[in-house]
Amino acid sequence: MLAIAAGIVVGRGLGASAQAALTTRGFAELSRLGKAFGARPETLMGLSGLGDLVLTCSSPQSRNYAFGLAVGRGRAPAELRSGPLAEGALTAPVLVEIARKKGIEMPIAQAVDGIISGRINVDEAISGLLSRPLKAEA
Repeated sequence: MLAIAAGIVVGRGLGASAQAALTTRGFAELSRLGKAFGARPETLMGLSGLGDLVLTCSSPQSRNYAFGLAVGRGRAPAELRSGPLAEGALTAPVLVEIARKKGIEMPIAQAVDGIISGRINVDEAISGLLSRPLKAEA
């Protein structure tokens, strides 16, 4: 799901700094979720955690990233569903519900879910994320 968000950032032309900031904050979200489920920090920081996140959030070969790129460039999520499977588009509502039940704050995940479901558009999601109060990443 974070790869979808990263693709949207790139598709909107927001720049490398915005993409890096999103990936960093997204990793903080994933870390909170992992911690709540007993994940080991060294697993999250390893190749199967952070390594995979960096790759999938920056590679056009990633189906989730490509999905987000298309959305960022103006295509409707609903019209992309008939294309290659972007798993994050299907799992977004489940992740948001799991986080809600555990009391885990995941604003990027919620924004992506809102975009995919059609409850908010990309500009509203970006505005909502940028208007959040500043605080520590962890």
